[in-house]
Amino acid sequence: MVTFLLERTVPLPLDEAWRRLTEWPRHARAVPLTRIRVTPAAPTREGTLVVARSGIGPLSFADPMEVTVWQPPGDDSPGLCRLEKRGRVVTGWAEIEVRPGPGGRARVVWREELGVRFVPGGLDGVVERTARYVFGRAVNRLLRSA
Repeated sequence: MVTFLLERTVPLPLDEAWRRLTEWPRHARAVPLTRIRVTPAAPTREGTLVVARSGIGPLSFADPMEVTVWQPPGDDSPGLCRLEKRGRVVTGWAEIEVRPGPGGRARVVWREELGVRFVPGGLDGVVERTARYVFGRAVNRLLRSA
């Protein structure tokens, strides 16, 4: 199990940064070989199930996540979303926080605890570096594109 933190400050209003990060189907465009299914489709709320399926054919796996905290940002008040990973392969949780940053920009904090079953603890460093790279690129892409 690894824990990592990503932080970004972006020239976006809070609500726009939040939208870009929590419109779940957008994640499929930011993470290669990934499809997203959301139940119910919209609007997101506590209990929403987001399933990311990554890979090709028989070499794919599902990463089901349940939204357990859903607090969109208000006027200059932070937003917080927590997803609990409910899968057989990927375990842990993720938190997406969007809060006021310097100069009217949005400050994004992505915290994640990630476990990959069947991967020995001796490879935690590799898992952490890979996750930081993949999720860092995804966060950057999500925040850059409208």
